[in-house]
Amino acid sequence: MSLSFRQIAPLVALASVTVAATPVFAALPVGASAPPVTTPAVIAGKPFEFHLADALKKGPVVLYFFPAAFTSGCTIEAHEFSDATAQFAAAGATVIGLAHDPIDKLSKFSVTECRNKFAVGVASSAIIDAYKVKLPILSMSDRTSFVIAPDGRIIFAYSALSPDGHVTKTLAAVKAWRAAHPAR
Repeated sequence: MSLSFRQIAPLVALASVTVAATPVFAALPVGASAPPVTTPAVIAGKPFEFHLADALKKGPVVLYFFPAAFTSGCTIEAHEFSDATAQFAAAGATVIGLAHDPIDKLSKFSVTECRNKFAVGVASSAIIDAYKVKLPILSMSDRTSFVIAPDGRIIFAYSALSPDGHVTKTLAAVKAWRAAHPAR
């Protein structure tokens, strides 16, 4: 039995809608060791080399992946993280966003959308693969936020294509970690 295009087309359309509507889930689970990250980054338009290991020496790290700078959802998310930067800092956490964008584009994004308050860096294909946050078909990452404890373990992971909830959920995870590990 062979099917015509007219018979197959609705099935293909339904399948693509189903895949697009399926929520994205972080492949690296809570408890996993965070892969090392060393990448070009910028804060307030100033370039530097970001080393996850160095940031973890200061406290927990919120490592959030976003698909592309200057897109509507990523801009909303950057604004929300910039609004909450002081709260993350009060809990001893470092925030860095990663996207598969060129550093010059991220430099502009760090000033205009991150409002000079936190760093953004280049999510290379290797970093995206290591954290298992690659969008199907595309070379960019999905929208996934991790909280990594100073011991290098992932203590929180949240994936959703919508920017809603990433900041509130990661901040809650950082505050819960801080409550269990008071600063000395």
